[in-house]
Amino acid sequence: MKIVFMGTPDFSLSVLKVLTEKHDVVCVYTQAPKEAGRGQKVNKTPVHIFAEENGIEVRTPKTLRLEEEQRKFKDLGADIAIVAAYGLILPLPILEAFPKGCINVHASLLPRWRGAAPIQRCIEAGDKKSGVTIMNMEEGLDTGDMLLKGEVEITPKTTGGILHDQLSYMGAELMVEVLDNIDNIKPEKQDGDFATYAKKIEKEEGRLDFNLPAEVLERKIRAFNPYPATYFEYKGERFKVLGAKVLNENSNCKPGQILVRDNLVVVCGKKMLEITQIQRQGKKIMSCCDCLKGFCFEEIIL
Repeated sequence: MKIVFMGTPDFSLSVLKVLTEKHDVVCVYTQAPKEAGRGQKVNKTPVHIFAEENGIEVRTPKTLRLEEEQRKFKDLGADIAIVAAYGLILPLPILEAFPKGCINVHASLLPRWRGAAPIQRCIEAGDKKSGVTIMNMEEGLDTGDMLLKGEVEITPKTTGGILHDQLSYMGAELMVEVLDNIDNIKPEKQDGDFATYAKKIEKEEGRLDFNLPAEVLERKIRAFNPYPATYFEYKGERFKVLGAKVLNENSNCKPGQILVRDNLVVVCGKKMLEITQIQRQGKKIMSCCDCLKGFCFEEIIL
């Protein structure tokens, strides 16, 4: 089958690799390289790098709304487009360019968590399971008919990074299964009454508000690990928090009060949070125990 692949981050890469093993990927669409760092080094996306290394044509348009871009897309003469975390809106002429349309790999159990950040939002919300949905694309946001689903359990140790990798590999496996049976799968419509929206994560969301219950903060810490990471500020320095556990006890102290024990304990709106993994600015990630060997927190309110 002739395929156009559209994807950008690491999540997409597992899908692209599997597709190149079984199908003819005629072109890859990905986000344009960005300049970063002091030297303004041009950083290509993981998908871009892999495609170039494997001799696949790469295109990086800033928009697909222009008629010229839509014509070039259709002229590829592919059978289908596979989309996985591409990052650009696909207008109707793109969605209808190929005989078998566009199929998307979405990292949630639709209709739950439509939108940009389903992996982090489901952990943050306390969901017990997540998964991947392979779906037909239409003009609505993740509203298309579902073709195949796979589930994974969210455990008390599941972080955003762990779930990302699990769903990336699952998405690749499910996509192969769908393409092998593309003419025999009966699409299933979504029930919009059960839809939730996973809004894009803003960096400022990472600041820990200790007025909230400890359980809420612990879920956010796992959800935002490794990106964008949660943090608190102490005497003008930012400390990233990568791991914590809830202490099932309350305190008469105000929320945000630091209690230094063997680990760093902070009073929350309900119960207390023991920080177990931390990162100072410019330093490596370490256990909080190790951090306390060389740094002293005073018992103040954050």
